[in-house]
Amino acid sequence: MVDLTIGDKAPAFTLPADGGETLSLADLRGKYVVLYFYPKDNTPGCTRQACDLRDSMDEIRHKNAVVVGISKDNVASHDKFKAGQGLNFTLASDADSDVCERYGVWVEKNMYGRKYMGIARTSFLIDPDGNIIAVWRKVKAANHRDDVLEALEKHSAAATPKAAEIKA
Repeated sequence: MVDLTIGDKAPAFTLPADGGETLSLADLRGKYVVLYFYPKDNTPGCTRQACDLRDSMDEIRHKNAVVVGISKDNVASHDKFKAGQGLNFTLASDADSDVCERYGVWVEKNMYGRKYMGIARTSFLIDPDGNIIAVWRKVKAANHRDDVLEALEKHSAAATPKAAEIKA
């Protein structure tokens, strides 16, 4: 299993996305990327997480960041989920689990004694150069946005030149 950590280069990907678009990680260079993997559209935890991020988009965009959600759901499901919840960020479809496997989030799960493969709710913060600068595993849907905003504040503040440096 892949175990990406802070400092690793984020694996490249190109996936079909909501609205009939195609999304490539390379297209997001120059911005911070909050890349979150979630199990399923329109389920309680996934809806909560998505809506919390939706409600924080002004703050996220202010930090030169974008949000991308990835699940195995197809684009039609993503379109319905996005419209129904008023989501203001991109949802991409990893139907064959290739990207999930490269990020190490396609794992064996166990529910009521039944084992199956699924997406472990995990988020990555990727810097403008494509490096992983934060990883959250076993994410709790509630209040995850607070962790994301705190990390963005820390990293974007460190990347912003001080007034004295600008004058030099």
